[in-house]
Amino acid sequence: MRLYSMFSKLLAMKSNYKRLGDYIRQVDVRNRNLNVTELVGLTIDKAFIPSVANTVGTDLSNYKIISHNQFACSLMQVSRDGKMPVAIYKGDTAIMSPAYPMFEVSRTDELLPDFLMMWFSRKEFDREVTFWAVGGVRGSLTWEDFMNLYIPVPSIEEQRKIVGEYQAIERRIENNRRLIATLEAAAQAIYRNMFVDNIDLNNLPEGWRMGKITELSELRVGGDKPSVLSNTKTDKCPIPIYSNGTEDEGLYGFTDKALIKTNSFSISARGTIGKCFLRFSPYVSIVRLISVIPYNPDTLFYQYHFFANHKIEGDGSVQNQLTVPFISGEAMIIPPFEKMTTFALLVTSLYKNMVEFKSESVILVKLQELLLLKLSQL
Repeated sequence: MRLYSMFSKLLAMKSNYKRLGDYIRQVDVRNRNLNVTELVGLTIDKAFIPSVANTVGTDLSNYKIISHNQFACSLMQVSRDGKMPVAIYKGDTAIMSPAYPMFEVSRTDELLPDFLMMWFSRKEFDREVTFWAVGGVRGSLTWEDFMNLYIPVPSIEEQRKIVGEYQAIERRIENNRRLIATLEAAAQAIYRNMFVDNIDLNNLPEGWRMGKITELSELRVGGDKPSVLSNTKTDKCPIPIYSNGTEDEGLYGFTDKALIKTNSFSISARGTIGKCFLRFSPYVSIVRLISVIPYNPDTLFYQYHFFANHKIEGDGSVQNQLTVPFISGEAMIIPPFEKMTTFALLVTSLYKNMVEFKSESVILVKLQELLLLKLSQL
């Protein structure tokens, strides 16, 4: 048995810090009767998702059943990833690969499952388990070391208060997400009604024509990372940096000077190619991210929706990618300018509301992080 880390020893000295293993127990219920068919997986971001694994020919009777308020985790390669996948399951029973350890809170009168999940969500928790996993086989965390972690266990009343505050913020973020999705769907419906439905590509309406995006916009390609770089937004570095990623709309970091200062949209050129995001504030693009900057701002929304709905195959190289010459050569429907302007007038308010909801959610996420940070002070 390895010695406890110095961090855990210090925590053990606090009267309200308890050994995790004294509050949880392993769960191993198999799907012997094949009664459960919902298959889920666990992401590195501590969330359950519907599994896309091919289960043809797989014996699902050996899969584990997970129930409401139970946890699943992965102890493999924790030090490599710098994060431990662990999540609390909500809803009807589902099944998971038998490779996932599962557990539940055994003393729910003393420790709320949702409070424990808040503790697991902290960046400091991931740093600690990463430290413990360094000496493990292939950087994995042992179940024994996981059980020997120390967690705060304040009064159940205080836990309920903290969880209530956290979940209230969580519900507001989810409500904003749904509102944004509704507004996006409304804008998409207007676009289809005006530019897609009942439009014959072989017999375009009068005033419509085929053309290229370079007739409407300037294309720029992202370069190297700026020399001034911050992982967080600061007074010195308030300008966002975007790359080809899809998480957080490709946000990479922040810098001090913008290279693109007008409303535009970007097209991912590496990895998941063709993913489009509107950009309403000055920014810097890097790693070959393609930015589309309209000559006339009234055409921005039409161009964005056209390429967001346009399937792009890439240049066909071994590592699929997009280039400015490739995008420039793509055929594009160009409707009359007046129609693009009308579309902009119809959807501008929708996108203004989306920006407001997204900005509010950024603030709410920071509040969540502050709540999680305060847990270490209990």
